[in-house]
Amino acid sequence: MANDGTLEPTLTQPRRTIVVQKYGGSSVADVERLGTVADRIVAAKRAGHDVVAVVSAMGKTTDQLLTLARQVTLSAEPPRRELDMLVSTGERVAMSLLSIAIQARGVEAISFTGSQCGIITNDRHFDARIIEVRPHRIEDELARGRVVIVAGYQGMSYRREITTLGRGGSDTTAVALAAALEAERCEIYSDVDGVYSADPRIVAEAVHLPEMSIDMLQEMAHAGAKVINAHAVEWARRAKIAIFARSTFDAPSDSPKETVVRLDAPTDVLARAVSCDRQVALFERSGPEASSLLLESLEAAALPVLAFEGSELRAHAVVSLISAPDWAAKRAELARNALVHEEAAFVSVVGPAIASEPAALAGFRRALVDLGVTPRVLAVAPLRLSALVDSARADDVQRALHAALVHR
Repeated sequence: MANDGTLEPTLTQPRRTIVVQKYGGSSVADVERLGTVADRIVAAKRAGHDVVAVVSAMGKTTDQLLTLARQVTLSAEPPRRELDMLVSTGERVAMSLLSIAIQARGVEAISFTGSQCGIITNDRHFDARIIEVRPHRIEDELARGRVVIVAGYQGMSYRREITTLGRGGSDTTAVALAAALEAERCEIYSDVDGVYSADPRIVAEAVHLPEMSIDMLQEMAHAGAKVINAHAVEWARRAKIAIFARSTFDAPSDSPKETVVRLDAPTDVLARAVSCDRQVALFERSGPEASSLLLESLEAAALPVLAFEGSELRAHAVVSLISAPDWAAKRAELARNALVHEEAAFVSVVGPAIASEPAALAGFRRALVDLGVTPRVLAVAPLRLSALVDSARADDVQRALHAALVHR
């Protein structure tokens, strides 16, 4: 209060921008790489940002834990609840080590599990969905000037059970936190410097895409692209969060090589990309009520359907196996009522309005014919043309489709 009895204006500190960074398993695969990540986080903090870093398990830790689970179950499938308890430890190891490394560099940090930082999910184990984020503890620690490290891929159900979010779930953790914290942006770091028009390890002519729409990235993710998880992209769409896909191993720069994904990105009808999903299976059923009975079986198995076509006498479906740790048991059950084909890959060309271009579908089909490949299934969606092919031919198909419809 001033001497004359009036209230003095209150001076408030400007709100520091919040940046959420996510680091995948390859980024923290060993102590040296983990130190590189710590250096990058410290640099962002010293540049004036509040930093929340989401981290995956180190290297192949999750796969190793799943292998152990299958070894001790003998011929049975591991219970999903116990798998969640087991595999969630991988991210806890990574988050703790990263927090220790940051503190060793002179910056205060604290690590939280998914449940500690308020990620609430449904009660489905091993592929849970986030239903709410309550980031109060994170906000408190940011206000104290600390970097917050969060274990990705996990949360807590409303029944107070530990849950995991399925493959790529750390991406979803990062984007959901960015939305809840009203972050300036979400940076996704991996071993690639953004999104390409195809997997550059398979298609030599693949080109880097510096900017793209959320619609296209989400379609690519659903079609098998491993850059960013599809559920994470949906969170970004709803919250209008910009995603910056970068490489952990590029030197820090004011203008890094990256792919920026925005809701309002310019739409280029020629912007296309090839994706491939090898974790799929084909189910076929013949006879009376084929469609209804096949759909009932898939519903009971709770497997995501990528493509379906059927009539009363014949039906087939392509399903995703990404979040199916109990696949052997489900396969045996489904095989009682349908033919199962597993040596398959779902190859897609994704692009704005591609399904509305007759020339694109004709070129898609012609590329397969010229290659001598007969697809088991052809699927058309507004942003995607897809074919189920034998997995042994998947690389050839990707190169042929890229040449015919992308690299023109």
